[in-house]
Amino acid sequence: MKHCLSRGALSLVAPALFLLFWHYASLRIDNAVVLPKIEDVLAILLHPTKDLLNMGSLVGNVTVSFVRVFGGYLLAVFVAVPLGLAMGYWNWLNRMLGLMAGLFRPIPPLSWIPLVLAWFGVASMATILGIEEGAWYPFFSNIKISMLFIIFIGAFFPILVNTIGGVQSVRVTLIDAVRVLGASPWQVVRYVILPYAAPQVFTGLRVGLGVAWMCLVSAEMMPGSISGVGYLITHAYTVAQTDVVIAGMIAIGVMGILIDSLFILIERRAFQWQSLYR
Repeated sequence: MKHCLSRGALSLVAPALFLLFWHYASLRIDNAVVLPKIEDVLAILLHPTKDLLNMGSLVGNVTVSFVRVFGGYLLAVFVAVPLGLAMGYWNWLNRMLGLMAGLFRPIPPLSWIPLVLAWFGVASMATILGIEEGAWYPFFSNIKISMLFIIFIGAFFPILVNTIGGVQSVRVTLIDAVRVLGASPWQVVRYVILPYAAPQVFTGLRVGLGVAWMCLVSAEMMPGSISGVGYLITHAYTVAQTDVVIAGMIAIGVMGILIDSLFILIERRAFQWQSLYR
């Protein structure tokens, strides 16, 4: 109990020092545009349902951003995990696609914006689903295909690379052993490769989601966006509302911490056996 309390107190040292520095700097600068006071930002965070700059509440914009991030992220998961398993299992496929993946992986997601806008324009999920009016139209019209693509690209390669690495880390002797016992290729994947590679695949999922959140603000700066915390931050900057900018940044950070904590909790429960090797 004492050890847990000491660890908790230690983790609060850096945030406390940061807040003290922020408070001191805001008093010295005395300019809300350059650096607003803590209480100004806190007033926004404590009233998350209050309308901001006639653009909706902080909660509403974060919700829209959350849907966009998970839309692009889940698409990346559904494509990258099976492809990574296949590339890690079959060397010929890895040799065929590895060079192409290595070529595209270093390209920043933001570099795709001109092409994405040329390809998709301002098309949205409402366009794809054929929704032209009704209660659901505003929701689906805010989910732009171009935004989903940028988020997809950001999450895709971390998941792919970690999945390939996880499969390739499986001991060949284990695979040969189950093959000798008559296991089919599907049984090899299900009972040997997936359990052994799962921790590294899970790490890729965690890193990919973090990158997806980092791509959010850039994705929501593209034409056609009229909502989302990234768009709120950008618009607040143009009207010199720095307190709203910082509140939006904190909201993104808090969401990231909550989701990452969920990943850590799942990882500890699902892969407890890893502690035996440490």
